[in-house]
Amino acid sequence: MQPENQPNQPKTIRKLIVEVVDAKDLLPKDGLGGSSPYVVVDFDGQKKRTSTVPRNLNPIWNESLEFIVSDPKTMEYEELEIEVFNDKKMSHGNARKNHFLGRVKFYGSQFPKRGDQGLIYFPLEKKSVFSWIRGEIGLRIFYYDELVDEQESRNEGAPQPEAVVEAKKSPVVVVEEGRVMEVPVPTEVAMEGEQFPPVVIIEESPPAATVHMEHIHQHLDPEVAPPPQMPPEMHHYPPEVRKMQTGRFECNDRVRVLRKPNGDYSPKIITGRFGSESEKFPSAHDLVEPMQYLFIRIVKAHGLAQTESPYVKIRTSCHFVRSRPASYRPGEPATNPEWNQVFALQHNKPESTSSILEIAVWDGSSERFIGGVCFDPSDAPVRDPPDSPLAPQWYRLEGGDDQNPGGVSGDIQLAVWIGTQADDAFPESWSSDAPYVAHTRSKVYQSPKLWYLRVTVIEAQDLHIAPNLPPLTAPEVRVKVQLGFQSSRTRRGSMNHHSSTFYWHEDLVFVAGEPLEDSLILLVEDRTVKEPVLLGHVVIPLASIEQRVDERHVAAKWVGLEGGTGGSYSGRMHLRMCLEGGYHVLDEAAHVCSDFRPTAKQLWKPAVGILELGILGARGLLPMKSKGQGKGSTDAYCVAKYGKKWVRTRTVTDTFDPRWNEQYTWQVYDPSTVLTIGVFDNWHMFADVPEDKPDCRIGKLRIRISTLESNKVYTNSYPLLVLLRTGPKKMGEIELAVRFVCPSLLPDTCTIYGQPLLPKMHYLRPLGVAQQEALRGAATKMVALWLGRAEPPLGSEVVRYMLDAESHTWSMRKSKANWFRIVAVLAWAVGLAKWFDEIRRWKNPVTTVLVHILYLVLVWFPDLIVPTGFLYMFLIGVWYYRFRPKIPAGMDIRLSQAETVDPDELDEEFDTIPSSRPPEVIRIRYDRLRTLAARVQTVLGDFATQGERVQALVSWRDPRATKLFIGVCLMITVILYAVPPKMVAVALGFYFLRHPMFRDPMPPASLNFFRRLPSLSDRSM
Repeated sequence: MQPENQPNQPKTIRKLIVEVVDAKDLLPKDGLGGSSPYVVVDFDGQKKRTSTVPRNLNPIWNESLEFIVSDPKTMEYEELEIEVFNDKKMSHGNARKNHFLGRVKFYGSQFPKRGDQGLIYFPLEKKSVFSWIRGEIGLRIFYYDELVDEQESRNEGAPQPEAVVEAKKSPVVVVEEGRVMEVPVPTEVAMEGEQFPPVVIIEESPPAATVHMEHIHQHLDPEVAPPPQMPPEMHHYPPEVRKMQTGRFECNDRVRVLRKPNGDYSPKIITGRFGSESEKFPSAHDLVEPMQYLFIRIVKAHGLAQTESPYVKIRTSCHFVRSRPASYRPGEPATNPEWNQVFALQHNKPESTSSILEIAVWDGSSERFIGGVCFDPSDAPVRDPPDSPLAPQWYRLEGGDDQNPGGVSGDIQLAVWIGTQADDAFPESWSSDAPYVAHTRSKVYQSPKLWYLRVTVIEAQDLHIAPNLPPLTAPEVRVKVQLGFQSSRTRRGSMNHHSSTFYWHEDLVFVAGEPLEDSLILLVEDRTVKEPVLLGHVVIPLASIEQRVDERHVAAKWVGLEGGTGGSYSGRMHLRMCLEGGYHVLDEAAHVCSDFRPTAKQLWKPAVGILELGILGARGLLPMKSKGQGKGSTDAYCVAKYGKKWVRTRTVTDTFDPRWNEQYTWQVYDPSTVLTIGVFDNWHMFADVPEDKPDCRIGKLRIRISTLESNKVYTNSYPLLVLLRTGPKKMGEIELAVRFVCPSLLPDTCTIYGQPLLPKMHYLRPLGVAQQEALRGAATKMVALWLGRAEPPLGSEVVRYMLDAESHTWSMRKSKANWFRIVAVLAWAVGLAKWFDEIRRWKNPVTTVLVHILYLVLVWFPDLIVPTGFLYMFLIGVWYYRFRPKIPAGMDIRLSQAETVDPDELDEEFDTIPSSRPPEVIRIRYDRLRTLAARVQTVLGDFATQGERVQALVSWRDPRATKLFIGVCLMITVILYAVPPKMVAVALGFYFLRHPMFRDPMPPASLNFFRRLPSLSDRSM
């Protein structure tokens, strides 16, 4: 509380602006073929409405509604609801209520800042399944922060209803870095008769390996005052999932950990007891095993003797590390150095009873001991994640001054505690003093925000073409467009002979990444002669190009050309440029994509669930580098990628059984996505290794989110497989715990399966297959360059392997695998044909008789055919429920045809482009490819022949065959007119299922007739 005599301090208030522009093609609801619409906007307990537009199905409002954001920290979880109604007062007494015309819902995560907003048309949604809604509404939504006086902010907040204010003050909120937990206390205020359950929110941006606790409003003691609405073992969903309560998590079953791989390639269930049944709050690391660490935070010192670059040595019975050289604040004396460094040393309770922690300060230039402090690790306090960070304290250094043995050497400020990997200091802590220890830490990365840049080259005027062209030679003018490492060239321009104007009307698409600091370069070239001549160029900054999120028209503009042969003015170009925010920029293969959201944040749908991944460890890894004296070692780390978020565990050095026990979370916007996990051997942690030395692959696996049951913990061990030139090789096993937190039958979750997979612009203005593949390669390269500039960098070889950048390359093995996949898909049809053939041959007379009876029933009651088919599919689904997969599948070595692959085919798959093999090998492979192509050619020719024979039935290419065919058609017509159709169907069915004793072994006459029909193959050269 501030005293009253103090002046009011300025306060930052966030305001949300909703501009209701217009609506289109609304539904008439007044009974006279029209509507009088108005809009109601509800946000954070504040409800406002627009004016009513009378008798208009395409109303225009252009009204701006302003809302106060009560808490900017939780704005992204607030819901904005916009509803359109028909005003009954203007319906001339024909309407008894304000009819609903549609609604749109948003969440705070979709709100852009002021300056980034744009006019977007959203389709109106139904309120229920039986609603009849149509049309769309144009909105412009954004927020901004402004400074106001305390008194003014009080006045702005005054009009809020008292009940709403009371409801906002009631909950107790505990915010962790990575989680937000809201615990409602008992209150008499109810919102629409419902009481929402507590909420656990896992954000995507911060690293999930750290947990920061921040108490807001008040502290709640779970032992004294547990909230009656929230059982301790119950987990909940974020507001994006409509605050629906989930079931219990099945994560407390005891199972046995397999210590060694058994040699097979199938995933296995492992065990472990993760989490505690007595926990009152959900733990941020309930999927992994807690690991004890001794944390030492060295802050600063003062009163030291005159030294140069002092540093700190930390020694225990099994660890020895040293800090970096000290730094000094401006104006501070040389006797007050600072380090601000945290160390995390593996802590083993049996060893800590006889161990001593020694912290000593040394002079960096003379290696002189200045002073030190000793601790007993067993006396260090234990810090659990709800606790605040331990405050550092001053300790007197002892035994440092040789000239004055009894004197004081100074003081050092430090803190020592015992914690786990959930400690907020763990990700930035040092566990080694190696020169490149930064390359061993766990990190969270974010992919850059990518846009599609569409450049439409329309025309160019006033170009200075060389006059000395040969007779009857038209100039070949092309436009070359460059953006960074991407380059594309238009086709030859068509020329207007009455003026020096060239036309192209051609679209070129590039990938642009934020921050939009690059420039677009357009070069106009005359390629009539052998050496191209530059006619002019123009440089356009990307930041000046307009952004759009839908299919609205973007105005074209003229730009002047420079640097040509005509002096300062070299002509001008007519261009249309825009940054497409309605597309999803693919950087992964479409079948293993982890995100389908468009670039524009305004178009994002709310999340449907949370994906939690616990990376436990690996077993039985093979040695990846030699250590000396014939010994090998492996320094493994794990990388997981989902959506825009990449996570990298710390590197566990020199072990074949690393234990990471790190847990991470992602928001899931579409369950039909894939989580990719890879394991690599770290080479960049050594000082004497070249920078271009890549980290070696150990293995990779993918988990499709839609195959995970809701709220179930899968704790499995997966084989790590790598395809080498010698064949597939098992490099070890990785142990994971995965949980998909999502309501099973949430309406929004079920609706996702009926929505398009990609954003709307992919269907309105689709990109070509070859163009999309080229853009994907550019996007992959941009992501690799961006992550390579992080600290520690994520290598290009890691990014390309995780994104499966080489998935489009030719491989005989992949071709065989795809062929056998097709055969497996068609296996049910082959089995059905074999079964039906056995019925025709009366292999089992009883079954054949039953089929005859069923056929009679269906023919006599044809209304039962469709229901019987769907009932049969239902029964098949229920039957196969017994054989459903119990655990998510990993990499399938048989499906990939890696077991039986020929070594030469593998060598061809790993060959570079262009090939680096001898001409003889290339000739053999080319001949083999020609043989395979000849078979495909024959199959395609046979398909074409059958289709041409069908056409020949009435084309009179064979007059006798056509006469016979039309004659038979006339006869069948007379018979069907004269005989009841049920009798005809019964006769045909019984004839088809007749006993073999009445069957001729030769082909039927109808098949012989069809095979004699002519095709166009005899006219092919």
